[in-house]
Amino acid sequence: MDPISQGTVGAAFAQSSANRSNIVKIGFIGFLAGLAPDLDVLIRSETDPILFLEYHRQFSHSLFFIPFGSLIVALFIFPFVKGSMTLKTVYIASFLGYATHGLLDACTSYGTLLFWPFSNERITWNNISIVDPIFTIPILMLIAITILTRKKIFSFFAIGWIILYLSFGFFQYERALSAAIQLANSRGHNAERMTLKPSFGNLILWKSIYQYDEAFYVDAIRTAQKTTWCLGESIKIFNYQNHLPNLDKDSQQRKDIERFRWFSQDYLGFIKEENLVTDIRYSMIPNQIEPMWGLIIDDQRSINEHAIWWTSRDLDQSQIDLFKGMLTGKICNNLE
Repeated sequence: MDPISQGTVGAAFAQSSANRSNIVKIGFIGFLAGLAPDLDVLIRSETDPILFLEYHRQFSHSLFFIPFGSLIVALFIFPFVKGSMTLKTVYIASFLGYATHGLLDACTSYGTLLFWPFSNERITWNNISIVDPIFTIPILMLIAITILTRKKIFSFFAIGWIILYLSFGFFQYERALSAAIQLANSRGHNAERMTLKPSFGNLILWKSIYQYDEAFYVDAIRTAQKTTWCLGESIKIFNYQNHLPNLDKDSQQRKDIERFRWFSQDYLGFIKEENLVTDIRYSMIPNQIEPMWGLIIDDQRSINEHAIWWTSRDLDQSQIDLFKGMLTGKICNNLE
């Protein structure tokens, strides 16, 4: 999730171990520990543009790395607070803050290697958006109240809100999944696989992606009082023979595509005009296939040259209006 959410969740859990005299410092330690795993974004290469995809949310986010990551954070912070707290107290706060990070990230659709080094599976529970102010703002408020009143009961209220909201996300996911299956069946499609993710900042409007035959079908599902849908677009599944027949099998670009396939959980499409291999899971508008990132492939490059990493997150006013219309249900149809 976004850094503010990660820090606030870490602070809330750490504050639950505090007393009146150290509740501010403990909250700050938890906030820093909640951020710490994302230092893996510093692992990148100027020559290998997608190295960061392999290492972000990898070892630093693993459940098995929590004791070690917590210790690193505690040893870094302790010299600044050793006059008022023991190393054990700092470590417990660091542990509680650090432990929340990977689990919270796994609730999103990006993929987190929770069981590294024993598994390279990217865990995705898909029950919250990567950025969700409705989730984060109440936690911030309760942390602030905890600090002002020096009563850690409010940190437990924050934890309760975290559990409640994430549980509601699972409930909404199941509603969206049921609707997505129904929508596929209405087209005469027996979906071979399916994934759903909440759209930006809410648990009402979901992006639905399913595979049927040789294509991905992308739609928006709105799960409010009633379930409604916004029909979307489809795209052919990426295939070397159909899309990049001249790409050398031993080329670095082909290896990059396979690395990207692992990252995207094999939801790969292809935009012919740009020679772009895309991650179908992500788009600014939930029922569209217009990508947010991908790999530009040039089969004229040398065998050792990497693919080009491409991103686009532009959102114009017409797209904003379209998103608002979907979110409010003004342009979606009832699912019969």
